[in-house]
Amino acid sequence: MIRLGDGERSRFWVTIDTEEDFDWDAAFARTGFGLGSIPALAACQDYFARAAVRPIYLVDWPVIADERAFDILGPACAADRCEIGAQLHPWVTPPHDEEVSARNSYTGNLPVALQRAKMMMLRDAIRDRYGTAPTVYRAGRYGLGPESATMLAELGFCCDTSVRSGFDYRAGHGPDYRAAPLHPWWVRTGAGAVLEMPVTTVFDGLLGRAGPALYHRIARNGSRAGAALARLGLVERIALTPEGIPVDRAIRAIDIAVEARLPVLNFSFHSPSLQPGNTPYVRTAADLDQFYRWWDKVLDHLARRGVEPTSSSEIMAMAERKAVG
Repeated sequence: MIRLGDGERSRFWVTIDTEEDFDWDAAFARTGFGLGSIPALAACQDYFARAAVRPIYLVDWPVIADERAFDILGPACAADRCEIGAQLHPWVTPPHDEEVSARNSYTGNLPVALQRAKMMMLRDAIRDRYGTAPTVYRAGRYGLGPESATMLAELGFCCDTSVRSGFDYRAGHGPDYRAAPLHPWWVRTGAGAVLEMPVTTVFDGLLGRAGPALYHRIARNGSRAGAALARLGLVERIALTPEGIPVDRAIRAIDIAVEARLPVLNFSFHSPSLQPGNTPYVRTAADLDQFYRWWDKVLDHLARRGVEPTSSSEIMAMAERKAVG
């Protein structure tokens, strides 16, 4: 487990699931997706560059093949204003040897040889396109499996950011992250070590440490149960994302994370939210404006708390210094 030392402060990292546009409520499909949100990456990158934040774009297979995406992200990456990592959506990533289904949308459920083949194809395509192999990985739908860490180490990945602490995806055939730590940790494998940098989610409410257990017991019956717990002030799950999280709750979550002395606050969102109409979170131009205003307020609060932006290389350097023990 990686913890802050005396005198060290929390940092923050912006991770972007950079992916195709598709209907989140429809069945998974290899075709029929769109890439209309790709040009909106330019405004996103300009925004974070002005804020002196270096986001990491976790690009998936359809995005890699899009010339417009490379024209935007390639120069920004070359100028060290962003980073490029990998995100694997198995249903659109070759080789296409599996049946497309909800269960198989989680990479970790696929046969090990097929997982490895898809990961290699993705890694090599990013390397060939951007000139350097990615070292940071996120499984689409947070779908890690028992062999993921070993394969990542074998394929040259140093950091994984697939764990979404506090979430349980078992109902859809996915992994259970309810008990996952918020601090990053080293995963030791026979092929080397991989740093797990979980996406940050905290719990707030009158029940304190007892709150998460009650939340998971009650909220498994649906989001309305979780919302009721939050309205009562008993327990609330708050993810660090502009997607569905009001800015006042995000600011409260930042304070909780800083007080818990998390080394890295890991923010995340999906790139299709950068264009109205693609996700439930940004339906209109007004929603998109509110999306960026969310970031204005969050970045301002982070600055007031002395929480500065970081990057994957800085995170790895910090973790390596603390690797002993």
